[in-house]
Amino acid sequence: MSRQRVWPHKNAPDDISERQDRIRPLVGAQEALLFSPPVPMAVLANFQECLTSHVLLPVGVVGPLSVELGDYAIGPDGAVVEGRRGPDEVYVPLAHSEGGLSASMLRGVRACARDGAIRTFLLADRITRDSCFVFDDAVHALAFARFAQGQIEAARAWLHGASDWSGVALPAQAAPVAMRARLWEITPHVLGGDCHLRYGFTTGDACGPNMMTKNAYALNQHFFLPLWLKAGGEQPRQVLLEANMGGDKKPSAAFFEQGHGKTVLAEAHLSERTLRRHLQTTSQDLVQLEHVGLHGAHASGMQSFGFTPSSAIAAIFAATGQDLGMVGTSSMAHGAIRAVADGVVVSIRLPGLEVGTVGGGTGLPHAQAHLRMMGCLGDGSVYRFAQIVAAAVLALEVSAAASMASDGSKNFAQAHAVYGGARQNGSDPPPSENG
Repeated sequence: MSRQRVWPHKNAPDDISERQDRIRPLVGAQEALLFSPPVPMAVLANFQECLTSHVLLPVGVVGPLSVELGDYAIGPDGAVVEGRRGPDEVYVPLAHSEGGLSASMLRGVRACARDGAIRTFLLADRITRDSCFVFDDAVHALAFARFAQGQIEAARAWLHGASDWSGVALPAQAAPVAMRARLWEITPHVLGGDCHLRYGFTTGDACGPNMMTKNAYALNQHFFLPLWLKAGGEQPRQVLLEANMGGDKKPSAAFFEQGHGKTVLAEAHLSERTLRRHLQTTSQDLVQLEHVGLHGAHASGMQSFGFTPSSAIAAIFAATGQDLGMVGTSSMAHGAIRAVADGVVVSIRLPGLEVGTVGGGTGLPHAQAHLRMMGCLGDGSVYRFAQIVAAAVLALEVSAAASMASDGSKNFAQAHAVYGGARQNGSDPPPSENG
């Protein structure tokens, strides 16, 4: 039996060339497209391993999105504090190949603008890492939980360098901590001999998973463990850095309610005139759709309720260099429609929006350009970005829900018939279908 050749994983020029040579016979006539990106391979090599080719995605830009945004900051207690509010107009980049998505969002953007701006609110900011100290039984796990709860202020001071608390110093050989990842809470959860510690952080303009991983590891190995043993505690069987209660990249009922990453709310008023004339529906039909949809969601055990938030979030994420693994968590949504005197007020709550404007793929040239276009570069820009995402999601929800609420869902079916595949001539549908 012949020995399989080792696949090189590094991104030195020779490694990249070897990988390309080995798959070249498999890619056919598209070789030049795959292996000749518009930016040097040396630039792309900074963003992942085994770099071999690149992908081309069409980007639609939708706008102007009329929004009323708030200025937000983290207060001294870790809670979100709102400053001034003001109107703005933003252009939203959408990288995708889903026929109808950009046109539908544009339809919702135009409809919402007719009756005023989409209002957005940042409700909370907290990203979590769940570590677990594993003991033989609940007696030791509960003892450790009580011990950890008594050390929260000390852990925060130690992590952020306020003092050499309780005689515990960070060893010189330990991995450096991320000073911009601020620790606010530690929540114990005991199950048998397992004591989970869920750390709650804010991470500035970064999404933050790597930063909180550094800090959680430092807290586990160089603060809690030595301090616990010094106090005469039982040596744990194992200390796990993540034990699946942290919420990262995994939608959950807990974080649908509690929030994870940025928790954002967007709402807009739509008059009856706008609903009838520009969205071909009525407030009564939209409320009926919500009623039926809520029962359908309940019957199927849906965790969250929104029409199509993941389409908007995935497209914005791809255009701005976000971690695509976080689309699932970020797409948790709760939409609502309330009939008012003249039309409806529509809203959507995104409890788990995991976004950043620095770090990771946001450093890619196309991502930098799109973030700059939205005014989302610089200190504090992540809260602006999170609100823009929520507003764009709501615009798409408005259009999609109105199409479904039309008589027999005719508009929804027509839009998919027109946009469902790649159009050869690039033509648009009739105005009545495009809004």
